[in-house]
Amino acid sequence: MQIQSASDVIAKINQDPAFAAAVKENPAAAIAEVASNPLQTDRLIYRMVVGALGLTMLLSLIGIFIMAFYGKLIPEGAIALGSAAVGAVAGLLAPSPSRG
Repeated sequence: MQIQSASDVIAKINQDPAFAAAVKENPAAAIAEVASNPLQTDRLIYRMVVGALGLTMLLSLIGIFIMAFYGKLIPEGAIALGSAAVGAVAGLLAPSPSRG
């Protein structure tokens, strides 16, 4: 069951006695567990995104080198695509600033 609203939490409490007991014990933790965003907790999605961006970087770099080797004009789009992929990977892999 996907939790998207307070009424979904109430329905889950009524349907699942184990979840109801967890809510009585620690409400914040139990509700946060079922309402978590899969984009923040699912490592497979994260790895797929980083892999796709890495592949984009490699293919752009290889394409640019091949075109330069044959003396062809390198399209600005290829450079922009590779640069954007590098920036996106750096943003995903950089540690989040800690709150003090």
